[in-house]
Amino acid sequence: MKRVTLLAAVLAAAVFFGISTERTYAQAPAGGPPTVAADDGPGAYVEQDDAPARRANPTSFWHVVTSSGWFGVLIWIGLFGTAGGAVYFSVDSIITLKASRIIPPPLVDNVTRAMKEGDVLKALESCEHEPGALSNVLTAGFSHVEEGFEVIQDAIGTAADLEIEKMMQKLNWISIMAALSPMLGLLGTVQGMILAFANISTGAPDIGFLAMAIAQALYTTAAGLVTAIPALAVFYQLRNSTNKTVLRMEAMTMEMIKDLRNVEVVES
Repeated sequence: MKRVTLLAAVLAAAVFFGISTERTYAQAPAGGPPTVAADDGPGAYVEQDDAPARRANPTSFWHVVTSSGWFGVLIWIGLFGTAGGAVYFSVDSIITLKASRIIPPPLVDNVTRAMKEGDVLKALESCEHEPGALSNVLTAGFSHVEEGFEVIQDAIGTAADLEIEKMMQKLNWISIMAALSPMLGLLGTVQGMILAFANISTGAPDIGFLAMAIAQALYTTAAGLVTAIPALAVFYQLRNSTNKTVLRMEAMTMEMIKDLRNVEVVES
């Protein structure tokens, strides 16, 4: 609770300082004082300093990031973090939730062969040599072989639910990244609009700063969507494929343990 309170205080201070800093910049005069020629009478020519007109007003991505104030930088750190997290969790899930990792073919062959021989201990050893979701489910059942088939079914069901929850928790991180990124983008949009209208309220807005504030709003929205859209697509595709694999695993597990009704434990 203390850490959450401290983090909230830091973010609130960053919001106030970042917006105050940018608003001060928005209210600053756009250029230096005008240069007036010598007074040659009523028709004298007055030369204005056109440096502000010649001054570049970049709205490049890097300029927007570095010129968005402390709060804007925090938003961009969050956007980059969610993008990196989405990539990391997507790649990790693609690798670890493959059907061949959840249901290793060598494990299925070894357990099936051992069950045909009626050797539960051999099947249990095969599970120990191939750690994974299917081996954990089968091990839970084989560990209760002496307690009756109903107990075996209950143990397998509990172990299967636990393995499914582990898989879903891994996938949920992708969904979290996909949900956070557009919210951070919306927060950046709100900040950009606040700065833009604060600049307009001065009566003599700095066009360069106004363009930068609007660019900040649009860039953050785009960055959030660029992360969220593919992350959601990957999440739903992996979730559907994982559900299919889990159904296969449960069906194969029940098929492999059906002979345990009358099997005898072979002592080695």
